[in-house]
Amino acid sequence: MLLSGIASADSTRITGLRTAADKDRSRLVFDVGGPVEHQIFTLENPSRIVIDIEDVSVDTDLREAVPDSDLIRRIRSATRNGDDLRVVLDLTESARPKSFVLAPAADYGHRLVVDVVGGKARAAGSGGESNQPKADEPRDLVIAIDPGHGGHDPGAVGHGGVNEKLVVLQIARRLNDLLEQTPGFKPVMTRNSDVYLPLRERMRRAREADADLFISLHADAFRDARARGSSVYALSTNGASSEAAKWIANRENSADLLGGVSLEGKDEMVASVLLDLSQRATIESSLTAGEHILDQLGSVNRLHKHSVQQAGFVVLKAPDVPSLLVETAFISNPQEARNLRSSAHQQKLARAMRDGIKAYFETAAPRGTRFYAQNH
Repeated sequence: MLLSGIASADSTRITGLRTAADKDRSRLVFDVGGPVEHQIFTLENPSRIVIDIEDVSVDTDLREAVPDSDLIRRIRSATRNGDDLRVVLDLTESARPKSFVLAPAADYGHRLVVDVVGGKARAAGSGGESNQPKADEPRDLVIAIDPGHGGHDPGAVGHGGVNEKLVVLQIARRLNDLLEQTPGFKPVMTRNSDVYLPLRERMRRAREADADLFISLHADAFRDARARGSSVYALSTNGASSEAAKWIANRENSADLLGGVSLEGKDEMVASVLLDLSQRATIESSLTAGEHILDQLGSVNRLHKHSVQQAGFVVLKAPDVPSLLVETAFISNPQEARNLRSSAHQQKLARAMRDGIKAYFETAAPRGTRFYAQNH
């Protein structure tokens, strides 16, 4: 196929393609003049990724933007059905794509982002043979469930001696079971026993599992026993900025960052732009998911805060995984402490979070997932 810029006069235009890559992973950012609809799928023999973008023309030669990696050999494109554009990535091996669109923010306009991760990189991340489905098969949505505290860190000890680290583990197990029973989802728990995990290890495990959403479960405490209700937190902008500084300062340790694109060898400006792209999208997704979960929690418990709050919690700082911290209730409140010990109430909380997760992914599930196929 040959590059073609012929399209209808009123079509949206692709004005540029920016890429970044390391050996087995690549990120492609299409700058577009407006919102676009797209589909992405894989083909084998030979291995290819196909991106069909509806009603667009192109103002730039996409062939010149091949990332410097061992994964993508060539980029080619052609018009399709008169007004659409088909972009084909010729690969050196099977790979798993992820894609999402970004609305204008700061100095950036509309963008279509495609992440490509090769099989070798996925296998290395899992410590052995990759447990991902074949590139041409739909995959499950991976939900990382993180019971807070554990081991020598008990968390808060509430009214009647109820222990935060234990009740959030029980709720997490219930949420895990509900998601396992929900077609299209694959839950992964950061801990399933009373063990201590450092905060960044929890974040690392979620990223290693290639999680689509990370939820850390806690039970709030306050000196005033009358405080009560559930809250949901996403990462703050300040928290994202401080985390970006750490990643940029330690680029040699970031080989699997941003859909697999390493910052090593990138100058500070490029590294900063890549992080900004990823973090903005991640925070926006986190806030949207959090609103769905908060709405469902409000049906089973009083809400302490009626909108998603933002803070710099370390456990939320993965720049490429939408992440939430859920304060299920106030363990320092006598009634809520009794509820947290109740199996029936734990199940209600878990079901509410499961329903919130489902509601979010009904509109946000990536193409190529089983849940997307079920709902479209």
